Amino acid sequence: MPLSAILTQAFNFFKNNISQLAFLFVPILFVQVGIQLWLSLEISAADLENPQFGTSHMVAMMVLLLVFSFLIAALTLFLEIRSQGHSPSSGMILKTSINFVPALLLAGVFSGLAVLAPVFVLLAADPMLGIIGLFISVYLFARLAFVNFMVVVERLTPMEAIKRSFSFSGPIVFKTMAIFLLYIPLSLFGGVLAQVTQLGGIPMKLIGDVIVAFFGLFVNVALFRLYMVSRPAPETPGNIDSE
Repeated sequence: MPLSAILTQAFNFFKNNISQLAFLFVPILFVQVGIQLWLSLEISAADLENPQFGTSHMVAMMVLLLVFSFLIAALTLFLEIRSQGHSPSSGMILKTSINFVPALLLAGVFSGLAVLAPVFVLLAADPMLGIIGLFISVYLFARLAFVNFMVVVERLTPMEAIKRSFSFSGPIVFKTMAIFLLYIPLSLFGGVLAQVTQLGGIPMKLIGDVIVAFFGLFVNVALFRLYMVSRPAPETPGNIDSE
C-alpha cells in the first residue's frame, strides 16, 4: 500500500477518534510532560561544574519510564481493538494496559541500548565516526520501531519482540523512516507554540507541551497502520481507516 494511503487512513482514524484519544491520553500526557518539565528545570538549574542528582531525580526518571510504557501500552491496545471494529471502554483499556507495562519497559530498555550503542561506541573511538554511528542508530531505530506492537498485539516477550521487529521491518524500513519524519513539522510546531506560551510561565508551557505530545501520537497511529497492512494477510484484522 502506498505511504500516502497509509497516512490518509491514519489521519482519518485519528480525526474520527480524537475525542476518546484525548479523554484517554491527555491526563497521562500531563503526568509524563510534567515530569519531563521538572527534570529539565532541575538540569538547567544544576551546577555544571558539580551537578547534583539525587534520589528524587532517579525516582522521577523511573516513574517517567513507567508512565511512558503505560501510555504506549494503552495506545497500542486501543488501536488494536478499534482496528478490529470494537468500541472498548476507557476503563477496560487502562486496566488491561497495566499487564503490558513490565514487558514494554524491558523491551524499551533493551531496544534503546541497541539503538544508542553504535553512537557511543563509535564516538568513543573517534568523533568523526560518531556521525556514522548516528546513521546506524537511526537505521536501528526504524528497524525496532514495531517492538511495542509485537509485545501488545502479538503477545511476545521483550527479546522475541525485538527479534521479530527487526525481521519484520526490513521490507518497510524506508516507509518507517518517512513516517518518523513527521516529527520534524511537529517539532517546528512545538517551537512556535513554546514561543507563544513563554509569557504564560510554567503552566502555559506545560499545556503547550501536552498539546504537541498529543498530536505526536499521530505518528504512532501511522506506524500502527503501516504495521497492520504489512502483516501476513491471514493475520490482518485491520480496518483502522473505516473507524
